[in-house]
Amino acid sequence: MNLISEMITNKKVPQRTCVVCRQVGGKRGLQRFVRTPEGGVSPDSTGKAPGRGAYLCREPACLNGALKGNQLEYVLKVRLGSEDRETLRAAIAEMLKEQSSV
Repeated sequence: MNLISEMITNKKVPQRTCVVCRQVGGKRGLQRFVRTPEGGVSPDSTGKAPGRGAYLCREPACLNGALKGNQLEYVLKVRLGSEDRETLRAAIAEMLKEQSSV
């Protein structure tokens, strides 16, 4: 095997931690949520949006648990109002719906 093919096969996968269950996983396997400049929170499907980010497992327990406690608020250093929470609940429900149809 030559050096170039060894470098390609040994590529590192970025690791991130779920803010709810604290399990470490690959960046692509987790859902990122980002704090917007206006102080809101939105899902980041690309994983490249600017702003402070927090990662959650794509498991229903973690996605739903993020809004029950204050982990998401604490990690993103933002206070979520009732409108923000409803927007996130709708986004999470849509993610769960997409996962169950796949």
